[in-house]
Amino acid sequence: MAKYLVLLALVILFLSGAAQNPDLKIGLIKYKGGGDWYADPTALPNLMRFCNQELNATFANEPGTVEPGSIELFNYPMVHITGHGNIIFTHEETRNLRLYFEAGGFLHIDDNYGIDSYIRREMKKIFPDQEFIELPPDHPIFHQKFDFPNGLPKIHEHDNKRPQAFGLFIDNRLVCLYTYESDISDGWEDPSVHNDPPEIRRKALEMGANIVAYVFSN
Repeated sequence: MAKYLVLLALVILFLSGAAQNPDLKIGLIKYKGGGDWYADPTALPNLMRFCNQELNATFANEPGTVEPGSIELFNYPMVHITGHGNIIFTHEETRNLRLYFEAGGFLHIDDNYGIDSYIRREMKKIFPDQEFIELPPDHPIFHQKFDFPNGLPKIHEHDNKRPQAFGLFIDNRLVCLYTYESDISDGWEDPSVHNDPPEIRRKALEMGANIVAYVFSN
C-alpha cells in the first residue's frame, strides 16, 4: 500500500511540474563515475528545436540538467544519457530511477562510444530480472512521423557493427531505449561539430523526433 501511495504522490508531482512549466524540457542526466555526461552539448537543444518545427512541440530552448537521485527528475517526461566513460548509480539513485520509470518516465541512452559495459551494469541494478531486448524494425518507435523500415539508422561508424536499439520494459511498456553503434546524438549536434552530410544529420534528427513522438504518445 505504501508503495502505491508513493507512486501516486510522484505522479501528482510530475503532473504539477508540467503544468507550472508550459515549455517542456528533455532532461540531461548528470551521472557520477567520471564519464563525460556533458558530451554533445548542442545535441539536445537542436533536437528540441527540430521537434518544435516538425512535431509542433513546445520545448524550451535548452534542456534541463538533473541528477538521477533528485526529486527534480520527475519534472521531465523524458531524460537522456550519453558519454564515453564510466557511469555509477548509487543505491539511492537506483531506487529513484526505478520510481521514475514506474511513474511513467522514459530514459534514452545513446552510446557515444565507450559506455556500453558501464550502462549495462548500472541498468541491471534497476532491472535485476531483465536483459536489454533488441527492438525489431517493425517496432512503433521507428514508424512515428518518420519511417525507418530497417530500424535504427547508422550515423557514425565505430567498430563496424550494425546499429541496434535495445529496450527495457515495465508491464510491456517501453521505459528505456538504448541506442548502440549508431551515435545518434552526435548527429543532432551543430553541423560544424562533426561535418556530417546534411542527409545524415537529417536522418539522426528524424529518428530523434520519432523517439520524442513515441514517448509523448505512449
